[in-house]
Amino acid sequence: MARRVVVVGGGVMGSSAAWHLASRGDEVVLLEQFTPGHDRGSSYGSSRIFRLAYADPFYVGLAVRALPLWQRLEEEAEAEVLTLNGVVDHGPAAIVRRLEDVLGAAGRPTLALTPAEVAERWPGLRADTAALFHPEAGRLHADRAVAAFQTAARKRGAQVRHGVKVARVTARGTGADVVTAEEEVIAADAVVVAVGGWTPQFPAPGNEGLPALRVTAEQPAHFPAADALEWPSFIHHGGAGLPEGSGIYGLGSVDGVKAGFHGIGPVVDPERDERVIDPVVLRNLQEYAERWLPGADHAHPTTKTCLYTTTPDHDFVIDRSGPCTVLAGFSGHGFKFASVVGELAADLVAGRPGPDRFARTRF
Repeated sequence: MARRVVVVGGGVMGSSAAWHLASRGDEVVLLEQFTPGHDRGSSYGSSRIFRLAYADPFYVGLAVRALPLWQRLEEEAEAEVLTLNGVVDHGPAAIVRRLEDVLGAAGRPTLALTPAEVAERWPGLRADTAALFHPEAGRLHADRAVAAFQTAARKRGAQVRHGVKVARVTARGTGADVVTAEEEVIAADAVVVAVGGWTPQFPAPGNEGLPALRVTAEQPAHFPAADALEWPSFIHHGGAGLPEGSGIYGLGSVDGVKAGFHGIGPVVDPERDERVIDPVVLRNLQEYAERWLPGADHAHPTTKTCLYTTTPDHDFVIDRSGPCTVLAGFSGHGFKFASVVGELAADLVAGRPGPDRFARTRF
């Protein structure tokens, strides 16, 4: 018998969960508090990196699982979401060698390059010390990805409702009641909560066991470049030309060449939409682009902010408590895994165990 499942949160994770659940025959209702394509959360914009390269084999394996699911989504939604034009990781030789070793152990193709070879292949990009290119990588279009998951979910019978703010989720026997801000009560056999930066204050079963989530407003910039869509994505690891522990990520997009620092933004309350442009961060990004991205116009950036929600160990939370499955803490590196996160959520709803790595009780 089909379960009635309510998914709270229509960002990339909730939308993926709705697709997977509906694909398995569940009766799915997806509720999103904002309008389609909104910019209040973590899933909007034109660009996110997709890559397999991690020093941790666990995440390499998870990304390998995600890749064919993104391709299946494109087929079902009839939408172009993923562009595989490769990623360049560069920085300290030891870091780059570790990535090469882990990808090699997983049987994935790589190509070691010198900084001179990177500059020859991509004249607009400068590499630092050592570099590694892997072709099974590139970029995802964030807005299209969210819309594609919702389109595919609808094709499978899911209801997708925007402009519906959920006030709370309460346990009811073996199921739950989802109560909206307008006091509409939706009875469910199971609930998936995927509310991003709103997770810390969202009232739902199981949330009391979550780790302390840090919600920040991050500030990448887009630099004009005529050939932006031809650029590979790139990760500049700290420790060589950058301070130890720092790092820069970037990629080409329809908005230009995007570059940003990882997880340095101020703590914010998403309800208050406290997002302002920090001129110091912008100046630092411009100085970085001037030195390392000579093919981009460092003098004329455009800036946006987006929410980051991170756990203390930067691993995700994908776990179930009673009728409620919680998806949280994905920011910084989670978007690429959305296609498989929805699958893991559907497994939990069906009563299958999730990865211990993502258990909320690990803290």
